[in-house]
Amino acid sequence: MRRRAVLLGLVVTSCAAAPLTTSRGELPRSTWPEPPEPRATVLAVHGFNDHHTAFVEFATAAAARGVSVVAYDQRGFGANPDRGYWAGAEVMAADLRGEIVRLRRERPDMPLFVLGESMGAAVAVLALTGDGAPTVEGLVLSAPAVWGGPALNPFYRSLLWLLRQITPALTLTGRGLGKRPTDNDEVLRQLAVDPLFIKETRVDAIGGLVDLMGAARAQGPQLRVPTLVLVGEKDEIVPVAAQLDFAATLPPATTRLIVYPNGWHLLLRDLQRQRVWSDVLGWIDAIVAAKHPVATQTQPPSAM
Repeated sequence: MRRRAVLLGLVVTSCAAAPLTTSRGELPRSTWPEPPEPRATVLAVHGFNDHHTAFVEFATAAAARGVSVVAYDQRGFGANPDRGYWAGAEVMAADLRGEIVRLRRERPDMPLFVLGESMGAAVAVLALTGDGAPTVEGLVLSAPAVWGGPALNPFYRSLLWLLRQITPALTLTGRGLGKRPTDNDEVLRQLAVDPLFIKETRVDAIGGLVDLMGAARAQGPQLRVPTLVLVGEKDEIVPVAAQLDFAATLPPATTRLIVYPNGWHLLLRDLQRQRVWSDVLGWIDAIVAAKHPVATQTQPPSAM
């Protein structure tokens, strides 16, 4: 049982409460109330076992700063009919590319940023590298899940391989691990009662996550978009060293790293979240001002 718990420690857990909107045949998504004159859009991608309403608080803060936030449930999570089943890294990256194309079509003149949290950050790295990668104005990687491949402990790799072969449908929980994803107790209470948050995870989904993390770690150096990496020094879910090593492989001319001494894994929902929001939105402001100066001339001074 202890080994099962340790293995599940590879995953990231998070949640938030907000109403879902779904369209038949589409991934469930929300577009939160927009500012009167939005100057940028953020497409937010949630973490493992979570769903898109994880960004509702950030979306409210962003709207006050003239930035609209759009988020969706990744395939296999949230309100999707295949909830709990791993769709595959390539499928998830393709979904994100499709969402980017959709927003570009709907808002052709609006600067577009992608924000990925944990697993969502890994998916974003895959979606924005390689042949056919869409263009965006910037990428935010919050607590990127890049702990996989050779970086993973050989014992864990061997144990996971064995379980995937023998019992891929076995479900595991993180009870007894003692790992905290955040210092925000209210978020932890929401996590415990959230009906859409996945609390028992299939072995093959954990294996898929590990494969995704390794692929993102390998693809990171190919990023050709301004990138902001956010790391919390108290992160107990994805090793801090793995995140910092990954950040060091990204193109230095287009990468900015912010490390929060009191930050945990769920940086956008920690107790110091307003500082993180301010950093993200300030970084977006700077890029929009540089590339689209007209869009920022009429905006009021930023405040948080």
